[in-house]
Parts: sequence; structure tokens; C-alpha cells
Amino acid sequence: MHCRSHSLGWVFATRMIGIICLLIAIVLANILTHYVESPLFTSGVTFINENFWLLVLIALILMVGDVFAAFPFPFNLPAPIITAFGSVFLIMFMLRIFQWTDSVTSTTLSPLFSFLAPVIATVIFLIVLVSGYYAILRQLWFQSSATDVSADGQVSGALGSGGPEMHAREVTDAKTWEEIGAELRLMLYDIIHRFRQEIRKNQ
Repeated sequence: MHCRSHSLGWVFATRMIGIICLLIAIVLANILTHYVESPLFTSGVTFINENFWLLVLIALILMVGDVFAAFPFPFNLPAPIITAFGSVFLIMFMLRIFQWTDSVTSTTLSPLFSFLAPVIATVIFLIVLVSGYYAILRQLWFQSSATDVSADGQVSGALGSGGPEMHAREVTDAKTWEEIGAELRLMLYDIIHRFRQEIRKNQ
């Protein structure tokens, strides 16, 4: 999930186009069943039809998550949760794909995946959730840093005092754990400060 990488209108339009293309593809597949004499193709189309509403639900959940992600902070906070739930439904659909594959090819993949599905779904849910909120916090920190730098004029002073070579060396040098900890504390302070400013603006 990308935080505000595109405008709200662009996100909504592209996701709606994707859903419409999915619906058109399903309709065309059903039409082709009258012309393609293949039991495998017919079985695949039947599988899609049986899971049609699950596909629509997944597409809508992911679209809503992307739409919320396009909002400014703090209105984008629900986005990681919504996207994480969408990923869980996606795992459910993949489980049904394995079950359909077993019925077509006479394999036994679905029992193993069914056994691991709860663990996989939980891990993916947490990964999507954590990465989503990390992206939001990272964006807030960059915005706060950019605002502070533009206000104080520290960028031009830093480049002028050390020159391009000094600046390049500072960028490439490895940071110590103390510097990383200091940056994390500064990031948390900037995020809390920005959060308080957003609350005051909305009051």
C-alpha cells in the first residue's frame, strides 16, 4: 500500500476500471463456454461463477483500502486495516483455487494449504497491517522533516558549509545505533506533534 502516491480521483478511477475489466472478462468467459468445447475451460468458468461474489468483495475491499490510503492524515488510518482484511479474503480465494485444482487434476494440495491457511492468513494480515502503518508514519516523518528544513533553511546551510563532497560522504556513511535511535525518537516526536496539529485544525 502506497500512502498518497496518487490523487483520490486517480485511485478511485483506476480501481473502478479494474473492477469493470474483471466483470467484462467474466462475461466474456461465460460467452466463450458456448464456443469452446473444453471440460477444463468450462470447469474453470464454473469455478469463477461460483466465487463471483467473493471476487467482487475482494476487489471492493481493496479498492476502499486504496481510496482511504489516498486521503491525508489522519483520514488514511483505516487504510491498512481494510487492506489487511482484503488480503485475508484473498487467501480464502486462493484456498478455493487449490480445492478446484485438486478436483481437476486429482491432486492433494488443498488439505496441506487448508492446514497452513490460518497461519498464512494471520502472518499476511500482520505484515500488511504493520507495513501500512509504517508507510503512514514514514510519510508523516518525511513531511515533518521537509517542513522543518524549509522553515529553518538548514539544507542550504548544510550543503554550503561542507560542500558536495562532504554531503555525499555523510549520505554514504553508515549510521550508528545511537544515531538510528535518535532519529526514531525524533520521528515519533514529529509524528505526535503533527497529529496534534491535525486535531487542532479539525476542531
